[in-house]
This record gives sequence, structure tokens and C-alpha cells, in this order.
Amino acid sequence: MLGERQGLIVWLYSLKQAKMLRRFGNVHFVSKRLKYVVVYCNMEDIDALTEKISSYSFVKKVEPSYKPFLKTEFENAKPDKAKEYDYKMGI
Repeated sequence: MLGERQGLIVWLYSLKQAKMLRRFGNVHFVSKRLKYVVVYCNMEDIDALTEKISSYSFVKKVEPSYKPFLKTEFENAKPDKAKEYDYKMGI
């Protein structure tokens, strides 16, 4: 069973080696235009993997994703009155 997961954004000089990053975790997304790869791995391994991946010559920088630490429950999330009337148009 999978534990807590966190993403690593790996910025590359060239996308030739993007396939090689699969050994560090699940490759979730590869951006051809901006040349970055999103790799998901266990939270316990983030520090070790960041150092390991950044030591490669084809890597510009490695950034951790902060999504697990963001609050996703919003308070006072009432719909806007103006939008509420827009949806009730008789179409």
C-alpha cells in the first residue's frame, strides 16, 4: 500500500533523459515546451531523492511540490449571487 506521496518537479536541460527518471518514482507529467518532469515518490524519500537527482548533469534544479501541505478545506465558500442567477437562465 502506498504511503503519503509528494511530487518533485525536475527541471531539465534536455528531455532525452526524462525516461531515466522513472527509476526514482512515478513520472506523472512531462512538459516538452518548458522541459520539466513531475515525479511522485514517498514523502520519506524526498530529501535523499532531491540530492540524488540534482547531482545529475542534465538536471537544472529540483523543486518539491507543496501540495500535501496546503489546506484544501475552504471556509465560507458560498456561491456568488451574481453567478447563481446566470446559471438559472431559461435555455
